[in-house]
This record gives sequence, C-alpha cells and structure tokens, in this order.
Amino acid sequence: MAESQGYEILEHTADAGIIARGRTLAAAFAGAAEGMYALMVDPETVSEREEREVVVSASDRESLLVQWLLELLFLTETEGLLFRRFEVSVAGETSLKARASGERFNADRHPTGVAVKAVTHHLLSVAESDGGYRVQVLFDI
Repeated sequence: MAESQGYEILEHTADAGIIARGRTLAAAFAGAAEGMYALMVDPETVSEREEREVVVSASDRESLLVQWLLELLFLTETEGLLFRRFEVSVAGETSLKARASGERFNADRHPTGVAVKAVTHHLLSVAESDGGYRVQVLFDI
C-alpha cells in the first residue's frame, strides 16, 4: 500500500489544520489521517492492536477526503478508537478503501491534544504538486 510523505500542522486562527503530501493520492490521504490524529494525540503512544476497514465514496476527490476523515472521526467517537497507521487505496479519485490500525483510547496512556469535532470545507484542497499530491484540510476544534 501507499506510504505517506508526511504531514505538517497548518496554523489557522480559529481552527486546526494539516497539509499532507504523498507520491500518490492514497499516500496523501493516509498522511491527512496521520496528521488529524497527531492533532488529537501523540501518535507514539498509540499501539496497533485493532484494525478497522473503511470504505467511502464521493463525487470528487475533495469530498472523498472529507468523507474519509469523517468516517475515521466517527469510529473514534463511537468506538473510542485512535489510529496511527493507514493503508489506503483510491480508485478513480471517488472511491477509497483503507485499513486503519490503532487501539482504544486510554486516558493513562494517551495524553490528548485538541478535540477535533468536524472536518470543514474551508480552504479544503486536493491538488497535484511536485510529482505527487498535496492535500490541505481544516478541522473544527
């Protein structure tokens, strides 16, 4: 599966955000998920004890990014799961299948960062850049 080339935290006045890059769209989406969870918790404290399969589709790649991240947030909210590794494949820029690895939240082991409430469309972008992809997303916190 695709590996991300990382993410960076995007400073914004009222929200938190990330910019992620990857050689492929799948890798950039994996980086976006890594960045989102890095805002919420130190990824080094999260073990890979459980896996969840995530399948989403959307009308375009920007909406696909939002649906992907919202589905992960749903798993965090409903099952208490934190993720640290993502194996992502994207078909036709409108369909995504992924395996997310992580564990259930434990207050003793997982110091929390910001509480991500939602994925926004504000300043959202998914673009080809420097022989790969660059995605930018802001979160309501």
